[in-house]
Amino acid sequence: MDCQESLSTDRPFGSKERELPEFSQTLQGAMAPVAMELDSSMEQRTELAFSVLNTPDPPAPWKEFASSVKGKVFPGGKKRPSSLLHGLVSALHGLFPVLMWGRNYDLKSFQSDIVAGLTIASLGVPQSIGYANLAKLDPQYGLYTNLVPPIIYAVMGTSREIAIGPVAVVSLLLSSMVQKVIDPSTDPTAYKKIIFTVTFFAGVFQASFGILRLGFLVDFLSHAAVVGFMGGAAIVIGLQQLKGLLGLSHFTNKTDMVSVINAVWVGLHQTWHPANFFLGCSFLIFILVTRLVGRRKMKLFWVAAIAPLLSVIASTLIVFLTKGDKHGLKTIQYVKGGLNPSSAKLLQFTGPFSAESAKIGVVCAVIALTEAVAVGRSFASARGYQLDGNKEMVAIGFMNVVGSLSSCYVATGSFSRTAVNFMAGCKSPVSNVVMAITVFFTLEFLTRLLYYTPTAILASIILSALPGLIDVGEACTIWKVDKMDFLACLGAFFGVLFGSVEIGLMVAVVISFARIMLSTIRPRIESMGRIQGTDSFCSARQYPIAAKMPGLAIIHIGTSFLCFMNANFIRERITQYVLHDDKQDKEYDEEKPLFVIIDMSNVMNIDSSGMAALGEIHNKLGSLGIQVTIANPGWQVIHKMKLAKLVEIIGSSRIFLTVADAVGACLSQIEDNRHV
Repeated sequence: MDCQESLSTDRPFGSKERELPEFSQTLQGAMAPVAMELDSSMEQRTELAFSVLNTPDPPAPWKEFASSVKGKVFPGGKKRPSSLLHGLVSALHGLFPVLMWGRNYDLKSFQSDIVAGLTIASLGVPQSIGYANLAKLDPQYGLYTNLVPPIIYAVMGTSREIAIGPVAVVSLLLSSMVQKVIDPSTDPTAYKKIIFTVTFFAGVFQASFGILRLGFLVDFLSHAAVVGFMGGAAIVIGLQQLKGLLGLSHFTNKTDMVSVINAVWVGLHQTWHPANFFLGCSFLIFILVTRLVGRRKMKLFWVAAIAPLLSVIASTLIVFLTKGDKHGLKTIQYVKGGLNPSSAKLLQFTGPFSAESAKIGVVCAVIALTEAVAVGRSFASARGYQLDGNKEMVAIGFMNVVGSLSSCYVATGSFSRTAVNFMAGCKSPVSNVVMAITVFFTLEFLTRLLYYTPTAILASIILSALPGLIDVGEACTIWKVDKMDFLACLGAFFGVLFGSVEIGLMVAVVISFARIMLSTIRPRIESMGRIQGTDSFCSARQYPIAAKMPGLAIIHIGTSFLCFMNANFIRERITQYVLHDDKQDKEYDEEKPLFVIIDMSNVMNIDSSGMAALGEIHNKLGSLGIQVTIANPGWQVIHKMKLAKLVEIIGSSRIFLTVADAVGACLSQIEDNRHV
């Protein structure tokens, strides 16, 4: 039931006490038509009440957990496997969706995937080198991350369009948090060890979220917080690329805007070569122009996709032919070739930095999942199919665990590369395999050619990808729709911009949690009325046509969990409004109700404090001759009420399946008392 206003704005029920016979006489004329409309036999109401009180016990938490794991492993649902072999096959189908869609895969789809894979590889190779630089790692680690994780995802993922690899935001997050533990310039080996350990922890947490159905943890970062966080991170990433764009030798490791601008200002007063800036800006303009052409003419999307690769090739040739590296142009220089080396022995699960690695791993896991699931769902919706978020988490988690053992850092779904993959006509995750094979050939045969690639080009490629992270239009929409959401958006944005990436995340989460806590601590308590001619009851404030019932107070509790945080508030509000302790309008005179019906249709669970509050409400109102009736308690609620003997205290005859049943019973009792 949707409720818009709180009971505090409803008219009070009255304050004077009357004896039952006297009050019943004043209601005789009003109650006759109402009693006729809600006429229901006592036998039927008894049967319904019996069904409420005799529901089977809800499943134990461990059974719900086992069912969740079974649903994840066995895609057939709750059906028990007919044999061990059938169960094993079903489990394999659940963990490896490729066994399902691979049976219908054909040559035409493969041809489309080859084109899409080569297209995203042309964009992914230069991007991954730049993102490795952003993560304070050698260029080859970006290529490694574009090789192993995409192959793992291809056999475990459920998205057909998502392109896997390193992304800018996660690269920035890793470098900003890990370099506070170990400085990569002083101890690069220890820095890499922590990076791989963080990647392992991130993968474990991601897979656990999916297996345990804990995907809701990702939703702690609201859409508004993600919009603000991405916007702030994009600006910080852009400012950090000024080091490569200007060819500066010394730069700050801090990520806040003030420190970065100060580092740029200091760097400009030192020795630097303007050719880096002009070369980088020239190719940045070229990439942006090709992207504009691709947007205006969708058939030319491939021009924008290969523009970064063309920029790398052309700039490398320019530096090689002009020997620009000897005249101030900074280049990548040595890039180690060959397949991914094993990094299993570099993982550190003991020592002083293991706890820090786990903490950073949690943050990276949530951010990477947020981006991947959002990207995957967007393009799945465009293609008209449903994305399994929990399976996505398992797939991304496993690929990062395997990646941490093969010199990869945290990988996830890239929005820019996924968009290119989508427009290139990919049909399945096989496009990721084609991209990985292309990266393999790059590592084996082309890394020596990257020696003369200028760092300014990598900066321009990263800068060209940043406008997609800043969504001003969406921020304006959030402002129009929900001001509190916009506050979380601003908190994340300015936290990243003037603090750090983790501060921005913390601010966004705190604001979101504060809003949740406020709504939980002070839930909506509303007075309900009946729509004439129906058995529908709704908020009397939201729907003025809803008429209040004579002699009855129907109160709706608008929270799913009646617990220690809100039990006292709910108890006080219900007793206040029934007894009119907060009545302000002394001229308004209405009688106290004879019955109070508490609609608990929204309450799914209750704790001991909630039980105590219900008991106190019953005792307080009962001492004043007002009977309390419960309508539509949740499964867990009625089960706990029986265990706590609260059903015996309130009376089994005062618990009903619906508000309409409760109203009919109360009106019948009032009518019977009137005739006595």
